[in-house]
Amino acid sequence: MSIFTKLLLLFLASLGVMFFVGKETHSLAKTNIEALLREKYLQASNELFKDLANNDMVAFQKKLDAWGFESVPYDIYEQKARRIYEEQSSFGEMKIYEDAQGYYTLLLRYLDEPLLVRVKNQEEYFDQQARLGYLIDADVALLVVIFLLIAKLLLPLKTMTQTLKRFGEGDLHVRMSQQGSNELGRLVESFNAMASNIENLLSSRERLLRDIGHELRTPLAKSKLALEMMPSNPHQKILQKAIFQIDRLTNELLQIERLGANMAEFKTERFEVETLLSEALTKLMIEDESLLEIHIEDSFTIEGDLNYLAIALKNLIDNALKYAVHLPVVIDVQNRTIAVKNQGEALSRPLAYYCEPFVRGNDARDGTGFGLGLSIVQKILQKHGFSLRQDYREGCYTYAIEFKRY
Repeated sequence: MSIFTKLLLLFLASLGVMFFVGKETHSLAKTNIEALLREKYLQASNELFKDLANNDMVAFQKKLDAWGFESVPYDIYEQKARRIYEEQSSFGEMKIYEDAQGYYTLLLRYLDEPLLVRVKNQEEYFDQQARLGYLIDADVALLVVIFLLIAKLLLPLKTMTQTLKRFGEGDLHVRMSQQGSNELGRLVESFNAMASNIENLLSSRERLLRDIGHELRTPLAKSKLALEMMPSNPHQKILQKAIFQIDRLTNELLQIERLGANMAEFKTERFEVETLLSEALTKLMIEDESLLEIHIEDSFTIEGDLNYLAIALKNLIDNALKYAVHLPVVIDVQNRTIAVKNQGEALSRPLAYYCEPFVRGNDARDGTGFGLGLSIVQKILQKHGFSLRQDYREGCYTYAIEFKRY
């Protein structure tokens, strides 16, 4: 869940709580006002009923003024108002109403003669309630403003995250747009400066690797040509083997450096697993086909770079041939997996150790390897999103490439 989504959920929850508090506060304030006026009306009604019974209208009017009451025209008041309280007495009846404007009124009925009065300064009660409502509305407005300000601050983070992702995937030319002079702006400046330095360093490294590869291949090609033209002698095979090892080491070092520096260009295409097997065996240049036993249980389609995946599979088969104590090496294809199996001695360390550069087992069939094969396999599969699995049971090693995205 993104930060913005969490912020939005938190804002909506806070907004809901504020609306709930506002509603409850309004209801509580209304209840308090109603209870206060009802108590006042109850106390006044007893005194007023006595004056009405004595027919003392002068005393009745004085008490109205003392209580802060005023008379209200009766007309058809009861049909338009909501009765909230009623009490019968020996003198008559007393009722409290709430009219359409929210004012509370006292109805005294003495000997079937109605008299309607109400508190003059009820606006003060409602003004207090309104001020409380305004404060809650101000809190809601402030909450909305805070949310919009934070959202505005977080908005550039999405673009910055996408830029970082593109840079991490190898797009070294991408840069962030300027975000002002605040902390985000300084962060953008630091990233752009860092990205420029990294791009320059990797470009220099790429040129160096290209120059080294070119400079090494030229004398190697001349050495091979010179060996072919030399008369046959006992030392010729030793020189051929040495030149072959130097050539192979150079190619593998350049390959692993390109993969590690994200300089390898992958060409994604769709092909069948049989095509991958054929390409890997072609690169392996195996002369004796009896050294391999291939079982294809079910075919499937792979999406990736055929050349690099063929290099990875070729390295696995080559390792199996080197370290097998009994041949042939078996290749099983099923369930979107290519498994390379060979009989061999148990390794003393986990797979991750042997995927490091220049790490070799001690029981290789020949000494031509440099411990770079599995490292190249691991890097190629990681770039494709595939995985390498190792298993050892009853003297049999299985190295399986699982063509399932993780």
